[in-house]
Amino acid sequence: MCGISGVLLTSGASFKLGDPNASREQSVRQILEPMVRHLEHRGPDDRGISTTCNGGAVVGFGHTRLAILDLSNAGHQPMLDPSTRNLITYNGEIYNYRELRQELGEPPGGWKSNTDTEVILRAYAQWGNACVQHLRGMFAFALWDWQRQRLFLARDRLGIKPLYYYNRDGFFLFSSEVRSLLSSGVIPRELDPVSLNEYLAYQSVPAPRTMIQNIQALSPGTWMEVEASGHTVEQRYWDLLEGGPQTQGVTLPEAQKRIEQLLHDSIGCHLVSDVPVGVFLSGGIDSSAIVALMQKIGIVPRTFVVAFSEGNFDEARHASQVARHFGTEHSEIHLSEQNLLDELPGALAAMDQPTGDGINTYVVSGAVRSAGVTVALSGLGGDEFFAGYPSFRRFSNFKNFFRLWGHMPEALRSLAGRTVQALSPSSIAGTKTAAILASRGTIAELYPLLRQVLSHSQRQTLVKDCPDGMADPYVALLNKSLVSKWLESPLAQVSYAEASTYMHDVLLRDTDQMSMAHSLEVRVPLLDHKLVEYVMGLPDAYKCSNGIPKPLLISSIGVKLPPAITRRPKQGFTLPFDPWMRGKLKTFCEERLSPERTASRGLFRADEVQKLWRSFLAQGKDVSWSRLWVLVVL
Repeated sequence: MCGISGVLLTSGASFKLGDPNASREQSVRQILEPMVRHLEHRGPDDRGISTTCNGGAVVGFGHTRLAILDLSNAGHQPMLDPSTRNLITYNGEIYNYRELRQELGEPPGGWKSNTDTEVILRAYAQWGNACVQHLRGMFAFALWDWQRQRLFLARDRLGIKPLYYYNRDGFFLFSSEVRSLLSSGVIPRELDPVSLNEYLAYQSVPAPRTMIQNIQALSPGTWMEVEASGHTVEQRYWDLLEGGPQTQGVTLPEAQKRIEQLLHDSIGCHLVSDVPVGVFLSGGIDSSAIVALMQKIGIVPRTFVVAFSEGNFDEARHASQVARHFGTEHSEIHLSEQNLLDELPGALAAMDQPTGDGINTYVVSGAVRSAGVTVALSGLGGDEFFAGYPSFRRFSNFKNFFRLWGHMPEALRSLAGRTVQALSPSSIAGTKTAAILASRGTIAELYPLLRQVLSHSQRQTLVKDCPDGMADPYVALLNKSLVSKWLESPLAQVSYAEASTYMHDVLLRDTDQMSMAHSLEVRVPLLDHKLVEYVMGLPDAYKCSNGIPKPLLISSIGVKLPPAITRRPKQGFTLPFDPWMRGKLKTFCEERLSPERTASRGLFRADEVQKLWRSFLAQGKDVSWSRLWVLVVL
């Protein structure tokens, strides 16, 4: 796990940075050096910069390394392929790299390292852009093709590892983090007002936008070519809704057996490491399943959980039960209000972009790294693909309701929505209910409503120049990807919605930035693309709860979990922000929501922010802590 960055000064660019007498290659290095410095937390073990002139273009790659495979200097990056003169800077883990080494055969002069980085270089030389189809894992990389004089960038199928870029005025810059790009001195520090509005709606900026104008994220499952002239081509090489195995006619026992094989294979792959590996153990089904599967293949892991004194939020007792059941070496990280207050400055500073979540990941990642563990496994992805979220149940209920209501005349649906809104004009629940009644009942219409933190009307009240008439990014994405009616598998549609929005833009982004703040690599074996493809294609009936959450996952791991774990209601991994923001965190929040601070940039109506804060303190039923926290973080 590493940090990558790079600069392509195209043949048409004339700008020089700093010393007017510097060569174009020196200018690229001057741009790149601060970008690399701002990524040192991602890779404290090594750093490197390489620049080259090729045709009319100048290319510079930077890298900071967290050594996981082949800890020797042979893993130094940027890495050069001596036979092709291709150069790569790479972040991630390719779990099938050993199999690919055998498939590619012995290269001229032999292999120079035991790294997956070198395998990607050789795979590109063999297969070109199609090399990404052969990679199993999480990755973001950039490769300079010397012969074709073009930059090739790629990102893993589900977007586990980040890759941001800027392309204007003869410059193409890329990096693992937005702040690294800003440190280049090339990019104007301009807030994107549309992104600000979308952040307030969804607690994180929906990709491909970022909070900064003209900086974008490369989409998951996508590669991009940038020619020396600056011309770009972008292509999706994998999509969650396409290309999966055919599962029609598969019986439930056959499905369970195949999932067990895929889980076993994925866990085995994700344990490939030359450094210690631990597990985030919440005591929920997903992380417990990972521990069970590790024990099944003969590994006794170290497990970690965050513990609170607030019983409604504490999962430590469940995690301890799983740890005892499987005999793990278990650690509890106790977190009080004061502990969190002490941790907050570091946690907020660790955010590459603002997010309403992620503090919990920061805390547990710091504790795991302090224990000498460099790699941790997470159960992220289980809820999205094994129907663990309440949204799966809600949409099943919606399906039944809209079988009749969805065929009502649009005028009648609109009237019903306006009536509900008029009866409760200031209620969030009323606003959402009104919008649901006025809709046709598609996931593209309903899902974004259920994920919103601040409603459109609230944003218009709080933000002075709130963009109006803009298409909601999630509605647009889901309308484009999913047909505007219920398909045979509504649960697969919900999986797609969860994975391509909340999972990608909040959970995976937070996991990356908060773990890498501590130089910890987090792996997500339940997001192995072969497993995900198979589960997505199975009938809904196999995934539906029969009184036990995520029955398909539980019945497929081949190991019995403690009944108290499998039968308890789902509990999200959330810190006790609600009571804490009224307690020791109150002063911290009030300082950041003060009229002086909220009005200082001319973006917010300070009196409306104060009104929302007072309503929260008075425990107004419609003002949850999350609606204030997104403002505190911002």
